[in-house]
Amino acid sequence: MAAQPPRPVGERSMGSPREAARAPARSPAWASTQASTPGAALAVQRESPESGLQEHYSNLCMEKSQKINPFILHILQEVDEEIKKGLAAGITLNIAGNNRLVPVERVTGEDFWILSKILKNCLYINGLDVGYNLLCDVGAYYAAKLLQKQLNLIYLNLMFNDIGPEGGELIAKVLHKNRTLKYLRMTGNKIENKGGMFFAAMLQINSSLEKLDLGDCDLEESTVHVGRMLKENHCLVALHMCKHDIKNSGIQQLCDALYLNSSLRYLDVSCNKITHDGMVYLADVLKSNTTLEVIDLSFNRIENAGANYLSETLTSHNRSLKALSVVSNNIEGEGLVALSQSMKTNLTFSHIYIWGNKFDEATCVAYSDLIQMGCLKPDNTDVEPFVVDGRVYLAEVSNGLKKHYYWTSTYGESYDHSSNAGFALVPVGQRP
Repeated sequence: MAAQPPRPVGERSMGSPREAARAPARSPAWASTQASTPGAALAVQRESPESGLQEHYSNLCMEKSQKINPFILHILQEVDEEIKKGLAAGITLNIAGNNRLVPVERVTGEDFWILSKILKNCLYINGLDVGYNLLCDVGAYYAAKLLQKQLNLIYLNLMFNDIGPEGGELIAKVLHKNRTLKYLRMTGNKIENKGGMFFAAMLQINSSLEKLDLGDCDLEESTVHVGRMLKENHCLVALHMCKHDIKNSGIQQLCDALYLNSSLRYLDVSCNKITHDGMVYLADVLKSNTTLEVIDLSFNRIENAGANYLSETLTSHNRSLKALSVVSNNIEGEGLVALSQSMKTNLTFSHIYIWGNKFDEATCVAYSDLIQMGCLKPDNTDVEPFVVDGRVYLAEVSNGLKKHYYWTSTYGESYDHSSNAGFALVPVGQRP
C-alpha cells in the first residue's frame, strides 16, 4: 500500500490529497470548532491586514500548534513594511527556497497550510512564488484550496516542489473553474503523464490561464493531447514543454494544431529530440501562422538542414516571429549564415541566439556584420564579435530567452530584458 502523505498538525486524516478533494465534509478539526467558539470573531479580526501579516502568522502558528518558519516570518515582515509605506497594491510574495540573500528554511506542506490561510484574505497580494521548497502533494492540496478562495492571485510559482501526479491533478482540476490565474509554473514537479493529462484536459475548458510551464515534469510525448488542447484553447499565450521527449512526430502534431490556434505567442520546445525533419513542419506552419513571436528550439538537433528550412520561411514568408533560439543544435557555418541573412530582409525578426553551435569564419563575419549594420542589436543575441590578428571571432554573452529561469542572481537585476528576452517580448502575469 502506498504511503499516505503527511498532514498538518491538528488536522484529521483525509487520506490522499485526491481523497481529501473528493470529501469536503471531512474538513480539518479546527475548521468546525473555530466557527462555533466565542473567539471566532477574534480569529477573523486577526486575519485583517491592520494587525500585520507577521503577527497574524505567528498567532496562527501558535493556535494550530505549528512550528514557526523563520523564513516565512522574515518575508511577511518585509511585506508589512511595504504596506506601511503605502505600497500594498499588486504585491508578489517571494518565498522561493533558492533565495541566497537571506537564511532559508524551506517551506513544507504544513507551512503552506498556515500560509494559505493567511493569503486567502490578502487581496493586495496577486503573486506568490514558493518555488524550490518542499510542498509535496500536501502543499499542492492547499495551493488548490487557495486558488479556490483567493480571487486576486494571477501568478503562482510552484516549481521544483516534489509535487507528484496526485498533486498535479488537484491543481489542474481547480483551474477548471478558476478565472483569475494568468501564469502557473509547475516546472520540475514530476507529475508524469498521468498529471499532464489533467492539465491538457483543463486547458480545453479554462479560458483565463495565459502562460503554463510544464517543463521537466517527466512528461513524455504529450504532444497528442497538447495538440488537441491547442485546437480548442484560444487563451494560452505561452507554453513551455522543455524535456518532454518530443520527437519529429510530436512537433508535427503541435504544428498541425498551430494552423488552427491564434493565441499562442511563445512556444518552448527546448531540450527535446527534434531533428531537421521536424523543421519541415515548423517552417511550413510559420508561412501561415501570424501569432507566434518567440520559439525556443535550444538543445535539439536541427542541424544545417533545419536551419535552412527556417531561414527560407523567415526570409520569404513569415513576418511575425521576433525571436528564435537555436542554441546547441549542431548547426555549422552554412545554416548559421543562412539565418543571419534572414535578419537583413526580415525587420520583425530581431532576436537570435546561436551559442553552442559550430562557428566558422564566415559565421563570425556574418554576425559581426549584422551588429555593425544595426540589423541585430547587441542585447538581442548571445554572441559578441571581437578581432584577433585581423580575424573575427564570436564570444558568448549572458543574453537569452530565459537565462534566469532556474536561478536568481545574488546581485544586479535578475529580470532584465536582455537576459530574459522571451518574457520581455511576451509579458504575462507578475514575473518573467
